[in-house]
Amino acid sequence: MVFPLPDELSLSPGRFETRGKTEVWFADELPDGIVELWPRLLERAEADGLYPFICWRDDPYQPEDLSTVDAVRLDTELAADFAEYRRRRLPYWSSPPATDVLPDDDDPDDITPWPHDPGPPFESWPGLAPAEPVTGAGLSPAQTAGWAVDQLLRTEPFVRTCQLALVPARRSADVPAIVGWEPRAPLPLLCALLRSWEERFGARVLSGFGGALTVSVARPPQDLPQAERLALEHVLTTADNIVDDPPTPFPEYSGELVGRHLWRFWWD
Repeated sequence: MVFPLPDELSLSPGRFETRGKTEVWFADELPDGIVELWPRLLERAEADGLYPFICWRDDPYQPEDLSTVDAVRLDTELAADFAEYRRRRLPYWSSPPATDVLPDDDDPDDITPWPHDPGPPFESWPGLAPAEPVTGAGLSPAQTAGWAVDQLLRTEPFVRTCQLALVPARRSADVPAIVGWEPRAPLPLLCALLRSWEERFGARVLSGFGGALTVSVARPPQDLPQAERLALEHVLTTADNIVDDPPTPFPEYSGELVGRHLWRFWWD
């Protein structure tokens, strides 16, 4: 069903397209002033259910039925995923393969060997990271998302080729499934995690184009034990920028999550 657009907001010309059973509105380009517009769109979305999303309108897409997201039991699934991930990775964590470090005489000057990853400090699934409490201090999720869109525009060269979508959804976390963003990620699990990150950390989905997903975070972890458990959730999304491109040493990745308000994931 086609929905009315918010009259008072300055949106670019665009058109409706069908994604599965849902009509999604796509602007022809990113609107001027999108940084200022974004918090207003998110605040309105709490009432009208139209969530903003930056994407390529012509990306391949495959909408995901939200019932598959509803069916995900995060703790159970992530516990099984971690057990399998640990089984496969433990030999590398315990003893770095010889290919991790090249002999001095074979080490090209312009190539840095991959760093050794000691892996997470857990022998079994530790459970989901505890939530960061809502205190009323700092920026709201909508304000943080506006700041993060500005960062995205400054640092991501391809974002200027994207379009703005308005997606009818119950929550920001469901947008990738409704639009049918098609990475090599386990989309039901990823959207279930996004829902949980919304609740625990004030996360909001910003963009999904190509194989990359960007999320703003109003209440990021504030200490390392919390960040280590969250980092393991990130690892289990299978995102290549964490586990394979090259593998980021777990202590380095988890340490960088403390206080970080912008999360990026990509799948090759």
